[in-house]
Amino acid sequence: HRDWRGETLSRLRTFIQKADPAVIEEVKWKKPSRPEGVPVWSHDGIICVADTLKNAVRLTFPKGAQMQDPKKLFNTRLDSNTVRAIDFHEGDPLNEAALKALILDAVRLNTPK
Repeated sequence: HRDWRGETLSRLRTFIQKADPAVIEEVKWKKPSRPEGVPVWSHDGIICVADTLKNAVRLTFPKGAQMQDPKKLFNTRLDSNTVRAIDFHEGDPLNEAALKALILDAVRLNTPK
């Protein structure tokens, strides 16, 4: 996507890699309806997944329901028993400190005790 969604996804990609330099980025789940696949970031398991929607870029955390979100970044999938997500809309600011805390919390949940 060569519009604001592509720019937002690019910013998120750079930020996630900076927040956790050990993160692994892959593209998964390619299919005819989505030939470009879905960006997935992992560290001892999936941390988050990005999805480009019509009016938003969604960052989904598979273990989001277990995560601390003191700044209330999660704004969708709030009714799920497991996942939480953030929909970024055109012009939305990126709360870097709060997003970094979420990423590191997701890594913590994946790290073997």
